[in-house]
Amino acid sequence: MSDLPPDLPRLRTLEHWLTLSLDRVRERISFLEQRQREHAHGAAVRPPVPDWIVETGIGQRREPLYVHVGGCHMAGKRQHPIDRAQAIRALTDGVEACAHCRPDTALHVLD
Repeated sequence: MSDLPPDLPRLRTLEHWLTLSLDRVRERISFLEQRQREHAHGAAVRPPVPDWIVETGIGQRREPLYVHVGGCHMAGKRQHPIDRAQAIRALTDGVEACAHCRPDTALHVLD
């Protein structure tokens, strides 16, 4: 016994419905593949996370406020990448170390 309808009109209706469903599935696959390609491209062109960053204050002088390990989630929007020597210099000059990522510990600059 077949689980398909026995007559041609119902078989044509089922065929049409399956074609529409298959088209929707293919569109969704295409959409997800495009999203995957965009994600991969974004990851490939994203600049590397700096090793150290300095967060600056507001205003014309923009004094350094905190030193962070690169990628610290607590760093504010006004941040600039710095190298290891600049991070050590900033910490020894009195710029505060972030209490969350502890760049002073990572750089072995302890009071």
